[in-house]
Amino acid sequence: MVMFAAAFILLVLLVSSSIRVIYQYQRGVVFFFGKYFATFSGGLKLLLPGVMTMARVDMRIIALDVPAQDIITRDNVSMAVNAVVMYHVVDAEKAVLTVGDYHYNTSLLAQTTLRAMIGQHEMDDVLAEQEKLNLRLKELLDLQTDPWGIKVTSVSIKHVDLPQEMKRAMARQAEAERERRAKIINAEGELQAAEKLLAAAVQAPGAHWRPRCRPSSAGSPLGRPRRRSGVKGTGSH
Repeated sequence: MVMFAAAFILLVLLVSSSIRVIYQYQRGVVFFFGKYFATFSGGLKLLLPGVMTMARVDMRIIALDVPAQDIITRDNVSMAVNAVVMYHVVDAEKAVLTVGDYHYNTSLLAQTTLRAMIGQHEMDDVLAEQEKLNLRLKELLDLQTDPWGIKVTSVSIKHVDLPQEMKRAMARQAEAERERRAKIINAEGELQAAEKLLAAAVQAPGAHWRPRCRPSSAGSPLGRPRRRSGVKGTGSH
């Protein structure tokens, strides 16, 4: 009876230690004596204790915050740029067998790719064409992480920090541009007002307006009076 109870307790302990619960958003990569055996989906699984081990992989989308990177653009402007990378694991077997820590490696890869990409563009392109840069960063990261079983869904440049001197120079440039546009608008308004006044003067009833001809400065008949022709008068001697 004692032996039966001991065997029963041992069996309960053995079964309880072999039960594994895998959540629906996880995958379990199972090893048998250290060699890859299978990949389990969500549910209740039984593993042989001592001979089988399992590594859990989260298949949900993960937001990776890329810290600010000090970058020098192609036109030698220093700036700090950070971004957000959204990715998820599509192949749990590759994510476990191919790379040691896929989250850490993806973070380092995103930092180096961000520095290399921004360094190839000028400051104006970085500020004005962020959508194109985001798409290009996504393509590069997705291509490099594909052998790891990872799918990069999106990359977004979150913040671009410029030096204070550059911010002040850009503010002065923007102010000068606004003043230039204001002067152009004022000049166009004055031109339109003058044209309307001229049209109203021409169309007014009883108005006889004609352009005046300026006398010619050259020695033409219009420029000086004609000399009389005739006999010279005789003077008294």
